[in-house]
Amino acid sequence: MTSKIEISHRTIIFTVVFLLALWVLFQIRDILFLVFIAFILMTAIRPLVDGLSWARVPRVVAILLIYGIVFGFFGVSFAGTVPTLVIQSTKFVQELPTFLEKVLPYWNIDARNLSQQIAPISENILKLTVGIFSNILTTLTVLVFTFYFLLERKKLETMLATLMGEDAAQRITLTLKEVESRLGAWVNGQILLMALVGVSVYFGLTLLRVDFALPLAIIAGVLEIVPMIGPIVSAIPAVLVALTMSPFLAFSVVALYFIVQQVENNIFVPLILKKSVGLSPIVTVFALMVGGRLAGIVGAVLAVPIVLVLQVVIRAFLSPAQKK
Repeated sequence: MTSKIEISHRTIIFTVVFLLALWVLFQIRDILFLVFIAFILMTAIRPLVDGLSWARVPRVVAILLIYGIVFGFFGVSFAGTVPTLVIQSTKFVQELPTFLEKVLPYWNIDARNLSQQIAPISENILKLTVGIFSNILTTLTVLVFTFYFLLERKKLETMLATLMGEDAAQRITLTLKEVESRLGAWVNGQILLMALVGVSVYFGLTLLRVDFALPLAIIAGVLEIVPMIGPIVSAIPAVLVALTMSPFLAFSVVALYFIVQQVENNIFVPLILKKSVGLSPIVTVFALMVGGRLAGIVGAVLAVPIVLVLQVVIRAFLSPAQKK
């Protein structure tokens, strides 16, 4: 006896609309990335804007003032470090084949061939860096999204109440506040950790008299944003450079990076990121792998904040009796 399965028109319509929504989201994934980055920036900047607004500074003026201070700080910093960074980085890339020949004397390495292989990589990295900083439209888009997020944030609860009712609006607002709190703490914590690691490595390499201390320290600070993997990767070029000078210096550099990471992991990370992240190492590594596979470096960097958002949203969805 055969059974007949009936599918209602409502189910068919829902399935079609759902698949269509997934297709639209996939098509605008680049825009969603920009919006999410802007939202992360908003969570970091909002406490400063609220503080200035509490001091009776108009919200628009407060946002523009913070923009000016941040861009002024980075502008002065880059103006002072970029010339030295460019000189040392160029010299480092040019001398890398020689370093490798000294480090691995028993390997059959053709310095000229290696230089030809490294040159396109360095050119691509330079093009990528220039592209990131010269893509004014993308940067302005993120800043505009952030500006309007900051400007309209206080009106959100009223808008949600009008569209969805008081109870739903209050619950969404509470969830959004928790998301903002955790993301803001994550952003501020990451910036502080990157600065601490970069400065510590720079002073350590300078005291050890290792060449190219500035670019190596910047690499260490930037890669700090990639959990687990970043600190290990950042130590490799520093050890290679030190090994060309003496094995003892290379051992000292390994010890320096080890001490910096131990101090960071055991002192700074628990104090700065424990409350904001609270993810197990397995979840963190899995998120990094998935994010890197789906969206490359950007996906790896945004993997942890995306998991944080999903964690808060799922918890709110599974706890209807959320405290008010």
